[in-house]
Amino acid sequence: MRTRLLGPPRLPVSELALGTWGLTGEAYGYVEPAERDRVIDRALELGVTVFETADVYGRGEMEKCLGERLAGKDARIVTKVGTFRHDPASGPTPGYDVYKRFDGKYLKDAVKRSCDRLKREKIDVVLLHNPSASTMAATEAALAMNDLKQSGVIGTWGISAGDSYAARAALGHGAEVIELPYNVFFSRELHDLAGEIRAANAGVLARSVLSYGLLAGLYIGSHSFPANDHRSNRWTRREFESRIRQLDAVRPLVTGNVLTLRAAAVRFALANEMVSSVVLGPKSVSQLEELVREAGEEPPYLTTEALTQLATDLAHAGVMT
Repeated sequence: MRTRLLGPPRLPVSELALGTWGLTGEAYGYVEPAERDRVIDRALELGVTVFETADVYGRGEMEKCLGERLAGKDARIVTKVGTFRHDPASGPTPGYDVYKRFDGKYLKDAVKRSCDRLKREKIDVVLLHNPSASTMAATEAALAMNDLKQSGVIGTWGISAGDSYAARAALGHGAEVIELPYNVFFSRELHDLAGEIRAANAGVLARSVLSYGLLAGLYIGSHSFPANDHRSNRWTRREFESRIRQLDAVRPLVTGNVLTLRAAAVRFALANEMVSSVVLGPKSVSQLEELVREAGEEPPYLTTEALTQLATDLAHAGVMT
């Protein structure tokens, strides 16, 4: 496992990070606790040193799990705060049960709770969990995070953002780590921010690199996801079928030692030198081992010629990356 450096702290991190949302069973269906634990343990054995989570995953249970399994290990934890779920014990609530809070007191209390669950006095990286651009344009959240950094409760802070507007505002307030969706089908946010990221020397965590599994090339247009899989509501049938057709623009990358579409997708993210670590979310040990094996051992992960041709093929397929 190769390492890169993350942000101004120059934190050594593995090129591949273990994302843990899928391991909670909340994203892609149920995962046996024993298999969840095996995935975390095997990731450590394979040289993964970055474990990405959030206080809302499993209502805090994933942080507790990582706190137990990573105790005494050479591992960097990245957690996210600012999202919380409705407590069923307080009675029914209309609509979706996920809410956002980014006021200073809440954030500081949330980080303290994360420290307790993770069994750490200091968390390596804490990210604001998808705040809006208007939230980041204000200063309260950033001031709270800078206070936590100065007091030594966190090593550094940043934002897990859904768009470049919120990420840009966070960089302006001192964020040192940016987590963004970055994949073959969706790369514009990182490209839009490239200048500011380089100027701030910020670290980049690339998530959704498989586009929620689409880029693994395992599905046909008529596939339906079960109700307990978030993808059942993520795309319309028309959008899903269009994406499946657009995979044809990616298939030319599968050549030589790039053995699968999944490998091509992971290598696409690794080929960007701005990316510090690629966040992957395997649900099983076998998936984890396949991802690590197919990612490649060293640059070039994809050739310049292949990336140039990919951009042309995607444009012809109607993909506005």
